[in-house]
Amino acid sequence: MKKVVTLILALLIFLLLCAELMIQQTKISRDNVSDIVNSLFEDQPTQQPITTEPTQQLPIAPQPTATTLLPDNLEIPQLTGNQSEQYIEHLAYTVSFNPDYNIPNWVAYCLEKTEVQGEYSRTDKFLPDPLVKGDPVVSKDYSGSGYDRGHMAPAADMRWSQQAMKESFYMTNICPQNHNNNAGDWKDLEELVRDLAYKYDKIYIAAGPVVVEDTNTTIGTVRKIVVPTAFFKMLLRQKNDGSWTAIGFVMPNKPGNQPLMTYMLSVDEVETITDIDFFFQLPDSIQQTVEADFNPADWTI
Repeated sequence: MKKVVTLILALLIFLLLCAELMIQQTKISRDNVSDIVNSLFEDQPTQQPITTEPTQQLPIAPQPTATTLLPDNLEIPQLTGNQSEQYIEHLAYTVSFNPDYNIPNWVAYCLEKTEVQGEYSRTDKFLPDPLVKGDPVVSKDYSGSGYDRGHMAPAADMRWSQQAMKESFYMTNICPQNHNNNAGDWKDLEELVRDLAYKYDKIYIAAGPVVVEDTNTTIGTVRKIVVPTAFFKMLLRQKNDGSWTAIGFVMPNKPGNQPLMTYMLSVDEVETITDIDFFFQLPDSIQQTVEADFNPADWTI
């Protein structure tokens, strides 16, 4: 009888230890969004080795059934703050243009594998957007500013159509961008997106500036154009198993030479920074799951 009692007590102790271990393993530690934003905009210290282990994923939400129809324009976000907006649709992309800042709130488009393989050459002819109401930004507004005319939807993504290439140089698709950023880490991110579209057939993309009130400088003499503090790029794709995955990047508008993993954030975190609701047309169950966390392994070549 004593042996039986002893065995029962030992079993209970073992089960309690297992339960405690499981509780510890399910805890997810994440920095709050304000800490993330501050670390992005501060001077970056010498880069420490980056782990390649994927961020812990939440359980996959139920996916749409075969009868669930999703819209074709999943890349289109919506504003949740008090930003001014002119909503403009072009052949190649859709833009939410901010006439107060004279830069876009966001630029969104879908990039497919066949479009990456286009053959139309870059024009390098920056033009006022013919669909803008009021006094449109012109290329000369950037002259002598010290900033590049930085594309939100890159020209290299528009090689599939002569009209698309022309539209990519409309000034509604342009922001004042630090040259080192434009020709460095931002360019690396653009190239990664094209590689991803080629590998996975289709990527939904939204990109734009991060504007922090009362801290931004302006360029231009006739039209005042706000210089962004940072830039964001959001990616969404459907995986082979039918589930969805999304990720965000926020990159300071200043010189930097960092691994792209340095700039990765969840969609929820970028939404808090930008006052923009991304991929809101997804079913709620999917949207909540893919936006709460991210898996870097889903975005590698």
